[in-house]
Amino acid sequence: MVSFPDEDFFQLNTYLDELKPSKLFILVDENTHGHCLPTLLGNLETSLPFEILEIESGEEMKTLTTAAHLWEILAEFEADRKALLINLGGGVITDLGGFVASTYKRGIKFINIPTTLLAMCDASIGGKTGIDHQFIKNIIGTFAAADHVFVYPDFLKSLPFAELRSGFAEMLKHGLIADEKHWEDLIALPDLEAEQVFPHIKRSMDIKLEIVEQDFREQNIRKTLNFGHTVGHAIESIHLESGKPILHGEAVAAGMICEAWLSANEKIIAPEEANRIIENIRRFFPPIDLSAFPGEDLVDLMRKDKKNSRNRINFSLPEKIGRARYDVHIPEENIYHALHYYQNLT
Repeated sequence: MVSFPDEDFFQLNTYLDELKPSKLFILVDENTHGHCLPTLLGNLETSLPFEILEIESGEEMKTLTTAAHLWEILAEFEADRKALLINLGGGVITDLGGFVASTYKRGIKFINIPTTLLAMCDASIGGKTGIDHQFIKNIIGTFAAADHVFVYPDFLKSLPFAELRSGFAEMLKHGLIADEKHWEDLIALPDLEAEQVFPHIKRSMDIKLEIVEQDFREQNIRKTLNFGHTVGHAIESIHLESGKPILHGEAVAAGMICEAWLSANEKIIAPEEANRIIENIRRFFPPIDLSAFPGEDLVDLMRKDKKNSRNRINFSLPEKIGRARYDVHIPEENIYHALHYYQNLT
């Protein structure tokens, strides 16, 4: 269940009062510890014992090593199956925290309080948890839905612009695969500012939830949510491996440009429609320099993508703005052409 609570955190407090967990654990990173945790703790009205679990920020923390450390802490504090984990943070915290909770003692309840636009519109909802391994994105994970998601848009007011833009990429994707009006509303925004984005968050979340409800375990239509991610995850992973990580949304935006080009090249979408997608994404996202990374390395990472089957790289591609298809096999030669196209955009 997803709630957009009032600022007084009444719904969260009511939820905790009704659930009555045995212990409360709050997972944060160094950023949300400073910017968001004081707000949460200042509004909690509970006598429950709680512990703060803090990790360093960044995608590089989404590993088995971090997960094992958190499992050990939960065990040290004698967390039982009635314990509750609150994930207060962005995509890394909700992905990692959900994975830790869903695997500790075969599963304890967890809730998400997303603090970034990316987490609000994407990572905190839909029931996917995950960690990276050997620089491959989310290769280890579970399908486990948060018991509840509480969204407080005011947390976005302290968000750096780059983080806001990163989440905006997922919002654009939701429009491109499922709701033309949502896409048109987003590209019409005069400025990419938190206050301008606020009114559109719920619709973006609803699009994802509507798709997930039809296909929780990603056997068919949920795969459309992967538009931009086959190429995007490869770009994100190779930067992570190089020691120069980039934000998820930046990589996905680059991926959507490449994959819109692929869709036109495969005659799935009209060229003028693909060009409109590409031009508008480029308005918001500066190009990523891929010259240091051989195309062969990027394609090799795409081969390892968890969505593939039978040794084929599968794509989800737009048919038009507002509709997409999934399980599209693209010859590797054309993937190289798409990467070359992106690298040579001016």
